[in-house]
Amino acid sequence: MGLVETVKRLAGYKAWANEITFSTVTSLSEGEATKERKTRYKNMIYTLNHVYVIDCIFKAHLENQPHPYTARNTENYPPLEELWKAVKIIDQWYIDYAHSISEKELLEIVNFQFVDGGEGAMSRSDMILHVVNHGTYHRGLVSDMMYQVPAVPPANDLTVYLRDVI
Repeated sequence: MGLVETVKRLAGYKAWANEITFSTVTSLSEGEATKERKTRYKNMIYTLNHVYVIDCIFKAHLENQPHPYTARNTENYPPLEELWKAVKIIDQWYIDYAHSISEKELLEIVNFQFVDGGEGAMSRSDMILHVVNHGTYHRGLVSDMMYQVPAVPPANDLTVYLRDVI
């Protein structure tokens, strides 16, 4: 499998994993998704919002456009339903992007500024790998918070996606 096909697969995996994660978070008892827990972003929704913000920042980098963010998360987070609508839009953008880009373009290096002011330079394919990996990491934190409810989080590993969807 070539780089373009790998990027397409990763974008599809990202959307699928978000779908089952948001579906499970939505099904929790009222207040569980916003209940403060001992974790970096305090609750499930704020953690998922952080993933969304990073997805938006890297979308802007991929488009060589500015973005409005000055931090890796917003001061406040939106309601779960509103966040889920926004995540579906950005996930579809990544799927469409993956299906429209060539291998040559995926290998191009893009220079950008990190929100903390540092200089960054990554290939387009590495940026996509980053947003997929970053989302996986934080969905894992959300899964841990689900166990604290207690609730059983969905199995959202790449292997499950490959087995059940591909």
